[in-house]
Amino acid sequence: MAIGILNSLLANPETILSSDHSSVVSMNLFVALLCGCIVVGHLLEESRWMNESITALAIGLCTGVIILLTTGGKSSHLLVFSEDLFFNYLLPPIIFNAGFQVKKKQFFRNFMTIILFGAVGTLISFAIISVGAIHFFKKMNIGQLKIGDYLAIGAIFSATDSVCTLQVLNQDDTPLLYSLVFGEGVVNDATAVVLFKAIQGFDLPNVNSTIALQFVGNFLYLFISSTLLGVLAGLLSAYIIKKLYFGRHSTDREVALMILMAYLSYMLAEFFYLSAILTVFFCGIVMSHYTWHNVTESSRVTTKHAFATLSFVAEIFIFLYVGMDALDIEKWRVVSDSPGISVGVSAILLGLILVGRAAFVFPLSSISNLTKKAPRDKIDFKQQVTIWWAGLMRGAVSMALAYNQFTSYGHTQLRGNAMMITSTITVVLFSTVVFGLMTKPLIRILFPSPKHLNRMLSTEPSTPKSLSVPLLGNVHDLESYESERNLTRPTSLRMFLSTPSHTVHYYWRKFDNAFMRPMFGGRGFVPFVPGSPIEQNDQQWH
Repeated sequence: MAIGILNSLLANPETILSSDHSSVVSMNLFVALLCGCIVVGHLLEESRWMNESITALAIGLCTGVIILLTTGGKSSHLLVFSEDLFFNYLLPPIIFNAGFQVKKKQFFRNFMTIILFGAVGTLISFAIISVGAIHFFKKMNIGQLKIGDYLAIGAIFSATDSVCTLQVLNQDDTPLLYSLVFGEGVVNDATAVVLFKAIQGFDLPNVNSTIALQFVGNFLYLFISSTLLGVLAGLLSAYIIKKLYFGRHSTDREVALMILMAYLSYMLAEFFYLSAILTVFFCGIVMSHYTWHNVTESSRVTTKHAFATLSFVAEIFIFLYVGMDALDIEKWRVVSDSPGISVGVSAILLGLILVGRAAFVFPLSSISNLTKKAPRDKIDFKQQVTIWWAGLMRGAVSMALAYNQFTSYGHTQLRGNAMMITSTITVVLFSTVVFGLMTKPLIRILFPSPKHLNRMLSTEPSTPKSLSVPLLGNVHDLESYESERNLTRPTSLRMFLSTPSHTVHYYWRKFDNAFMRPMFGGRGFVPFVPGSPIEQNDQQWH
């Protein structure tokens, strides 16, 4: 059989060449569009309404219309949507860079609140959307959907996309708000994907208390195991680079090893059926705290900008493709006989998203505030509104999960499945464009600051502040950190009862300085190699 296929291919070399050439043409056009998105996004950077995500989406839509017209209504995209492309190649650099660049002090100071929003909040949103979908869609003639499909809808639309809001917020102006929106977005995506996989893996028509407990146990196992795998991968990279000190011979090897170890952590999680999003995120945090300080100065600058660039291009790629795929004629043709029902389904889903988001943001914010003593650590009403708004937008994660559930290799002829795909596209477009366009004005109204008008990413090759403070640190600068080490402390029990988070931070720093840094490296706690950048850095600090 294989020989027959080979003979047929050899007999028609023109077909192979034609196919290869068409792929090259598609890739050329797509890369040109990516360049166009970057240029247009730069020109519109100071726009009151637009941001790079919406720009890429709009260019994708316009391109889709042009392709649709030139192909006589047969196709609207240059590339076929692939879940493997999204989850294995585009998502890893985005999530890793998020962990690598995050301000760890703020992130871990608000860790419990982030978990409350990202995990518990996502479960609440999932429940409301699933119950609402069952209640409304069963009364509408949208095709055959099983209980697993309704629960999958809840998981699909509980996955948020806070990119638009994060592009407007500033870590320095609103550190608490940024860390909450950012942290919740990562944990939310991981929770939604874990939920989705768990739904697909259980016999839902025969659910009982035992299966429900297994579901909860499996969820916790995935959450904890994925986090631990990311931490272990980050520590392994730090240990290898610290012991071998690659920079003595080649900085290229250092940079290559950091990039490959980061990607390996993601693929290992996929191999073990864990949550790769959580794994690569925590791998990024650990690598920024240990590994990054074990490499040469040139490697630090290179890795910082390499990870940021890969993440930036992947984000633009995703929004550009979503814009083109939104006009896929095959799926719209299946539901073209009932446009009213399609609009109704999309409107119901948007309503459920609004309600599901509000149902946990405001109550959980109040619960979180009860555990905070300092007013600056509490989430005020304006910040609650921003957190609620940031989670209203849906993006590529929702699209990828919907394609996984309702299509076979991107295609479907079933009415119910086509209805859900087109509704997902509509919700993603509407929420990203409409809510996204209103994000900048909303942030400026709630948090008026001239800095928002001049916000630009720093291009200086200096060490990010987030990467030069102690992990879990609760200090304002290095001087206060050094002086704090010499203060007389009350007993451990009194410290924990009065300031539990500060106590955890204090003892973590002691453990980190005594055990972790001597073994895995990090600024100031590495056995020096003569002439190494770590020794030079230490001399500068002293």
